[in-house]
Amino acid sequence: MMLLATDLDGTFLGGSPEDKARLYEWIKQQQDVRLVFVTGRGLANVQPLLDDPQMPLPDYIICDVGATVVEGPSLLPVEPLQTAIEQQWPGQDVVRAHMEQVAGLYYQEVPQERRCSFYYDHTTAIDVALEIAAELGCDVLQSAGKYLDVLPAGVNKGSTLIQLMDFIDYPVEQVLVAGDTMNDRSLYDAGFRGVVVGLAEAALIQYTQHYDHVLQTDKPGAAGIMDGIYWFNGDNEKRS
Repeated sequence: MMLLATDLDGTFLGGSPEDKARLYEWIKQQQDVRLVFVTGRGLANVQPLLDDPQMPLPDYIICDVGATVVEGPSLLPVEPLQTAIEQQWPGQDVVRAHMEQVAGLYYQEVPQERRCSFYYDHTTAIDVALEIAAELGCDVLQSAGKYLDVLPAGVNKGSTLIQLMDFIDYPVEQVLVAGDTMNDRSLYDAGFRGVVVGLAEAALIQYTQHYDHVLQTDKPGAAGIMDGIYWFNGDNEKRS
């Protein structure tokens, strides 16, 4: 019995075609394994993946870095979780208008809901961004050295996954999380057992290095997830 809650880009979608095929087929063959996508993508950018016959279909999808949560088969919002997040969000236009005052911040033209996503660099006035976001009742999440997301306060991948597990009454000790960038750190902060896959962002490796409940593997993407699954199941001989 296990629920795999995994990031997509660089994690579930990362690694060689052979490693991905092996992981995906393993998931399909397991009757007691549930799957949750936990991604920074907007829902519109997740939907095409569901048409891939090789891809195992998720039971739930958490996207927009935790600001959207839907059922896998129907793509219908999980209520009342989704409404609670919506009620905390000041609105796309309001947030974007305020954040455009920040020097060196550039809006990402990607599908997004209940969050505002930007690019940043070494010239960006991060302190100003943090101050404005706080005034709006929002949090700021930086990842991969270039992405900056403004989210409703307290909303992130980890918080939404916790609420979802509570909603479906799934035992948290049977959850395995997987990720590769700092926007995944809340999954590990939430206390779930987890794997940080190979080629992960250096900041995430450093952040999680002292977490006893986290495995750091040098195997990238899908192979790293399989490594985590063997570790989770206590089958360390297969990790070689």
